[in-house]
Amino acid sequence: MPPSAGRTISPHGIALPHQVIAGPQGELEQAPMGAYCKRAEELGFGSIWVSELTTVPIFEPLVLLSHVAAHTEHIRLGVAVILIPLRIPIQFAAQVATLDRLSGGRLILGVGLGSSTALYAAYGLPVERRVRRYGDALDLVKRLWSGESVTYAGEWWQLQKIRILKPIQDPRPPLWFGARRGRALRRAVERGDGWVISGSASPEEYAKAINEVQQHLIDLDRDPSGFVIAKRVYITVTNRVVEARRSMADWFGEAYGNSHLVDTLALIGNAEQCAEQLVRLRHMGVTNLILNPVFDADEQLEALGAELLPLLR
Repeated sequence: MPPSAGRTISPHGIALPHQVIAGPQGELEQAPMGAYCKRAEELGFGSIWVSELTTVPIFEPLVLLSHVAAHTEHIRLGVAVILIPLRIPIQFAAQVATLDRLSGGRLILGVGLGSSTALYAAYGLPVERRVRRYGDALDLVKRLWSGESVTYAGEWWQLQKIRILKPIQDPRPPLWFGARRGRALRRAVERGDGWVISGSASPEEYAKAINEVQQHLIDLDRDPSGFVIAKRVYITVTNRVVEARRSMADWFGEAYGNSHLVDTLALIGNAEQCAEQLVRLRHMGVTNLILNPVFDADEQLEALGAELLPLLR
């Protein structure tokens, strides 16, 4: 029997560092990601996560996860999130189905609209009606994943008896919707198997959004136990708090243009202190954690796996 999109997913994931960085000579350097992924699996993480960013040198997420699949056996492969309006549905559906099959049904697919429209011109796309195109694209890729012949006549795409590869997961990989507020949160509950919010959301914003999602689950008569609420957490497990805080501030300054975000978004401390804060997130309603170290990746992988995970279990 093929794996199901609704099957239980281990609650502890880790982000894969996949931004290409400049080395001492100014040349772009690539981290040894295959070894990192194998070690994450050995340490007992349930999933490994990549992102789609289009403004920095970063590995394309679906191609990268094919590489991860080849270096691992059972860890789930997640992307949070793919910006669907920038993708061509038929091509995207085929890429996802291929990755799901090559990985043996391990893919978790995060999808989102994206908050910025700055990239639309670079992709040759209009900003107007992007929410409608987002919804139509999701409907179309779901139909394509059925494995049946699809004829479709829409505003943006026209298909005549097109049939593509069916994903191995039945009926498709789990869809976790990226959303932060308003109508997007209800859309996540209406259409998704889970919800994931950006690591850049403040604790106050996230607490409010969780309450809204939980109310939507009630209003739509959905079983909360079958719906994932995921949170990306920027974290450093260390006893050298001052040094770590400085390094994380530098990272926030580069990644978000605001080093002061370290004050509200960073979780820094020893394993016991970090575990206490993560347990608080669970009590708020978070079911799945994406732990995201931002420097000293190999060292943090070991600390998170060997010191933190046993406390969370």
